[in-house]
Amino acid sequence: MSKEYTAKGIQVLKGLEAVRKRPAMYIGSTDIHGLHHMVYEVVDNSIDEAMAGYCDRIVVSVGSGGVVTVEDNGRGIPVDMHPTQKKPAVEVVMTMLHAGGKFDHDSYKVSGGLHGVGVSVVNALSEWLKVEIWRDGATHTQEYKIGNPASSLIVVPLEKNKQKTGTKITFRPNPEIFSTMEFSFDTISQRLRELAFLNKGIRILFSDERIGKSHEFHYEGGIVSFVSMLNENRNVLHRSPIYINEVKDDCVVEIAIQYNDSYVEKIFTFANNINTIGGGTHLSGFKTALTRTLNNYAQNNNLFKNGKDEMTLSGDDVREGITAVLSVKLPEPQFEGQTKGKLGNREMMGIVASILGQKLGEFLEENPATAKKIVKKAIDSARARNAARKAKDLVRRKSILESGSLPGKLADCSVKDPEHAELFLVEGDSAGGSAKMGRDRRFQAILPLKGKILNVEKARMDRILSNEEIKTIITALGTGIGEDFDVSKARYKKVIIMTDADVDGSHIRTLILTLFFRHMPELIKEGHIYIAQPPLYRLKKGKKEKYANNEEKRNEIIEEFGGEKGLYVQRYKGLGEMNPDQLWVTTMDPERRVMRQIKLEDMVEADRTFTILMGEKVEPRREFIQKNATYVKNLDV
Repeated sequence: MSKEYTAKGIQVLKGLEAVRKRPAMYIGSTDIHGLHHMVYEVVDNSIDEAMAGYCDRIVVSVGSGGVVTVEDNGRGIPVDMHPTQKKPAVEVVMTMLHAGGKFDHDSYKVSGGLHGVGVSVVNALSEWLKVEIWRDGATHTQEYKIGNPASSLIVVPLEKNKQKTGTKITFRPNPEIFSTMEFSFDTISQRLRELAFLNKGIRILFSDERIGKSHEFHYEGGIVSFVSMLNENRNVLHRSPIYINEVKDDCVVEIAIQYNDSYVEKIFTFANNINTIGGGTHLSGFKTALTRTLNNYAQNNNLFKNGKDEMTLSGDDVREGITAVLSVKLPEPQFEGQTKGKLGNREMMGIVASILGQKLGEFLEENPATAKKIVKKAIDSARARNAARKAKDLVRRKSILESGSLPGKLADCSVKDPEHAELFLVEGDSAGGSAKMGRDRRFQAILPLKGKILNVEKARMDRILSNEEIKTIITALGTGIGEDFDVSKARYKKVIIMTDADVDGSHIRTLILTLFFRHMPELIKEGHIYIAQPPLYRLKKGKKEKYANNEEKRNEIIEEFGGEKGLYVQRYKGLGEMNPDQLWVTTMDPERRVMRQIKLEDMVEADRTFTILMGEKVEPRREFIQKNATYVKNLDV
């Protein structure tokens, strides 16, 4: 790979007018996901410089009004005159679609921004953009508006003692294009954390001036540090992650694996630093090799002790309790769409399978004690799988329909279109009864829950599916669970958790959320899960009656009513204290109710939180509660 990065490396394929006409084709959408994708496209260019070995520091900031700045200490975008376009190379990169240094593998051997459309698309979809480049002993600055140059390239020499190289891009997404301008600190943090893990040694600083929060991401251990962090609150089966880093056919395959004693599978996959949330051929190769290698080891070492029966470990068995990160880097990646959710290169399946099969096999032979722990866990899973399969049959949607009935406790709604149907999961029979009487039965279904459901963080699928309340929830939803889960079969597009505002209610709510997060995460990802916000206070004076969700609002109403004289204040201890009319007015009426939608913005942080709150280790939970107790309001203990 040539170290020279000049205008000759910039190839032009076509212009960029189409971007503004159909932005979703290039960034996936014009909602909050597309808004964040704008940041990622610019950051990915800096990461490409890091992958090429020319950058080790990236600074990202979000300011008021949706202004974003990304600065790196790489070589700087070329500024010399382009040989065919007869304009500075930076202007070509910023204003022409498919213009970049990513096509000939000379400037960049591997790259995440393979389409070469990233920064030009950001420019096209921004109200304004400013680029500052430090290279060749000078600062080069140019400004753009709605994708077009608003100034010529201005060159100012750097002082001899202040020489530097790098690129700084500041932009404001166009509010006429995007439906929201509100960036999420957590969402951006997750992406930047991933990039720091995937590129060991790089330092990424992120600050959000709107809320005064900042993060610094720097991991010398790379994906080994990533796996260790994911498992920090779990009991691991082996102290250090299994680490593999091999090159085959110009493709780099990096894998870190560590098993823990939980029943949760966590595998994160990446291709050229892109989080392939849809998996792809590299993940298929990983799963195939893992299953085959552990089966071969168990067979060859007589670890299957099952009488005359031949035992075979399934993919689910060998992945129970696994935490793994798979990162591949390849010259010609094929992704599904510009948002790059799934890797399609067929050759990667064989490459990953070959490398993992060989290196994992060697590790198991060299570490028999660890190997036996991993295989034993998989064998235990296989034996529980048979029981789980029988239990699963009882709650599959097909079986329920064949039996001709939904759960007896479910008061279903009359509308059949899931888009207009709501399911309330209500704590207790008393509140459930009030909700059934107070609801709008046309579109609101009520499912009362008795007591606390099983903590699925500490249970295998066979135990989960033997829990009556969980079976009832799964049956009512119609989606199935685990590997049988299908979000398109959901009978309700709004699932609303309605519990008391006390310790037990909070616990029940967390238990239900743990079920959804661990075994039905698509319900959360697609925005179907909500938390009802019933009032804590009812205030009445004469014929006036109002409700308050917190003490601050209660005090406002008291002042509005003219003080305490003749004022009746009721503090609700639970939903059961409300009559049907009150429950409808305060909590269920779509015109007046307040609900919180559950969003999954930072998968890693969410996983960590559920592990702390619902896992085996007590000390991390105690520390979490002590740290966050001051943020809890209006909770009866």
